[in-house]
Amino acid sequence: MQIYKNRRNKLLESIRVRDEGLVVLFAGFEQERTEFVQDSTFYYFTGINEPGVVLLIDILTSKTKLLIPKFATNRADWVIQENFKDGIDEVDFLGDEISGYSAKPFFAENGYKNLIKIVSESKNIFSACPENVSFYSEQKFILERLNKFVPNLNEKLRDISLQIAQMRQVKDQQEIELIYKAVDITTMAFEAAQDAIKDGATEAEVKAAIEFIFTAAEAQKAFPSIVASGKNSTVLHYTGGEKELKSGELVVVDIGAMYKHYCADLTRTFVVSGRGSRGSAGAETGEFTKRQKEIFDLVLKTQEYIASIARPGMWLSNADHKDKSLNHLAKEFLKEKGYDKYFIHGIGHYLGLDVHDVGDYSQPLQKGQVFTIEPGIYIPKEQIGIRIEDDYWVVEDGVVCLSENLPKII
Repeated sequence: MQIYKNRRNKLLESIRVRDEGLVVLFAGFEQERTEFVQDSTFYYFTGINEPGVVLLIDILTSKTKLLIPKFATNRADWVIQENFKDGIDEVDFLGDEISGYSAKPFFAENGYKNLIKIVSESKNIFSACPENVSFYSEQKFILERLNKFVPNLNEKLRDISLQIAQMRQVKDQQEIELIYKAVDITTMAFEAAQDAIKDGATEAEVKAAIEFIFTAAEAQKAFPSIVASGKNSTVLHYTGGEKELKSGELVVVDIGAMYKHYCADLTRTFVVSGRGSRGSAGAETGEFTKRQKEIFDLVLKTQEYIASIARPGMWLSNADHKDKSLNHLAKEFLKEKGYDKYFIHGIGHYLGLDVHDVGDYSQPLQKGQVFTIEPGIYIPKEQIGIRIEDDYWVVEDGVVCLSENLPKII
């Protein structure tokens, strides 16, 4: 728990306002149709996996208080006994008893009355509430709900998402090891995918083979697994799975395991073999046609080029510094070959507790960050979609590929 305490202390040091106030961070909520995944920032500062709880940190004293839902069952007792023995100074209830054993973000006033009272009496509230609607949407929803019961909340609210991002984007050694473990599990899942990719199989069958490995390795999906064959290979973030694989077609497999909250994100492109693939050292997948191989080699050369020049001081994407922007350099590289219009997404993104992790793209890369390099070419008329994606760790003089053990051609 000392790791999380140190992070909380560092966060307090980054908040320059030395005045009365509280840092307020919200845990995520359980959903009926998906497996629970804790809010990444809440986990980063607590190590706590319980849904529906709220962390308060006093700015002046550094004292921590955890508020938990008062369930009608004995879950509240279990939560206190099993999860919060260390690292938290005080545990109390959010408010009055609520029915059932699961909290919801659209809460009633009485169920949160203790938190409402504390927030009402606090001079400043520091929380993750950026204007960008893409981030912290659940936390912002809860704050808006609280504002209904604390009319002046917005006046005392201070956004600390930037300070949080600056901390989270630089990974320590333990975090790198967890990401590497997620990469290792994902690599095993690609071997399972290779076994399943054969003429007559469905995209869903390949996906099932992948996710069996995740579950067996005590991991979760970092994001919905993508298995896209034929014309579907040209669709970004394809969500289907019913298509039958045909010999000679391309199959884009974009998957990532999440291990102890840290994510991998890797992509490989296969060719369906009429014989099927055997998944061993002598495994056979289908062979690229001349045209497919031409495009594959170009995508691979683009990735190798970007990986060779990536280092601290360069940007992932920055239109004001195109000569040091990996995204612009990748597009320029493909433009020279006449394929830039077929590269329809960015060269990569930050990676960590979230697949698209926090980080300021207006700032250059720095030592300790992890990001993806994922060039792709998509030509719908030819039913050619090829992407290669790997995960890279920024070190002092360049980058280290965390997924180097996964062959480019499987």
